[in-house]
Amino acid sequence: MANTFGKEQKLKSKKQITQLFDEGKTVTKFPIKVFYIPLASAEVSKAAFAVPKRNFKSAVTRNRIKRQLREAYRLQKEVLNKNNGIHFALLFLYISKDKPQYGKLSSSMAALLKKITP
Repeated sequence: MANTFGKEQKLKSKKQITQLFDEGKTVTKFPIKVFYIPLASAEVSKAAFAVPKRNFKSAVTRNRIKRQLREAYRLQKEVLNKNNGIHFALLFLYISKDKPQYGKLSSSMAALLKKITP
């Protein structure tokens, strides 16, 4: 699979996002917390990214962090695709109050994806 993050891989369903918060499991590796649930009938894992407005007032800063999270996920999502056809709905939440360094995000993302996979 190519290292792309296309439209079909983005989690947009309000129903699934609500289900993530209600029934989902969580794993944390500072500075990222991930909510996830297995998807019953999906051909790819779907992901969403969030940065709280409470921690970063500037939309420019929030968008930059989300771009960095998306890039870290895009480059390391192969770990999820190697597991017996089980796909997940994922929501990555940035929980730190400081601006991130990409290296820290990348290593946290790799650790989280390895924890999630069975």
